[in-house]
Amino acid sequence: MRWQGGRRGGNIEDRRGLGPVGMAGGGIGALVIAAIGYFVFGIDPSTTQQITSQLGGAGAQQQGERGTPEDQAGLFVDVIGANVDDVWSSKLQGYQPPTVVLYEQGTTTGCGFGQAAMGPFYCPSDQRVYLDLSFWRQMESQLGASGADFARAYVIAHEYGHHVQTLTGASQQVRRAQQAASSEAEANRWSVALELQADCYAGVWAANAAAVSGGQVALTSGDLEEGLRTASAIGDDTLQRRQGGRVVPEGFTHGSSAQRQEWLRRGYQTGDPAACDTFAAL
Repeated sequence: MRWQGGRRGGNIEDRRGLGPVGMAGGGIGALVIAAIGYFVFGIDPSTTQQITSQLGGAGAQQQGERGTPEDQAGLFVDVIGANVDDVWSSKLQGYQPPTVVLYEQGTTTGCGFGQAAMGPFYCPSDQRVYLDLSFWRQMESQLGASGADFARAYVIAHEYGHHVQTLTGASQQVRRAQQAASSEAEANRWSVALELQADCYAGVWAANAAAVSGGQVALTSGDLEEGLRTASAIGDDTLQRRQGGRVVPEGFTHGSSAQRQEWLRRGYQTGDPAACDTFAAL
């Protein structure tokens, strides 16, 4: 993937090196309950707000340096994030970029306490994307995902997709539908639709990345395949098998490997957010 000549956005809050902050009233033992795993594990950030309140609230919000990181990993996130912002600014009227928080181990958020082991996530309450960059290694070594640049960019763009869903109101509509659902399986179907749309939105970004950057950020030969490999690795059915259990579709929260590949590909092939209506079949 070509990216090193891309525009830097500077919309990064770098908390790396600050260490984790515990939760008042909950302690480290509360982290497993309140941590957010919106990308892989399907924990809805809206639920962590309630949990955090019950545990006594989060600790003081960590503050990091704002601006553009100069290390290679941080620079990659900044350039990809700026490019995703440029794409959505051209696609969604009134688009406002999220802040991206880089952290290590754990960090306080508007949705509760975020923990590195739970993967990247987006918090709608503070409109921030949270990334512990050690997830890249875990994604490759533990989940069998690709280590290619585009595979990592796909993860970032997926989280930006959740930000778009907050701006359009889709996330709020799903939350209301889940609250009204008559069963856990029904609520999970809404979650799957939301996640697959975020995958599709990641594909929309990829299709338009070169156009908005003058070719400075662009996919190269084989990149889409690496992204599809990662989408397959983090499908619910694949994760359930990896954990040694049987495949239970009713328990899916993000979609099967085939579904995640299908919607990432659809977004890329069309380049159009209107093609990402994953809710039509509900």
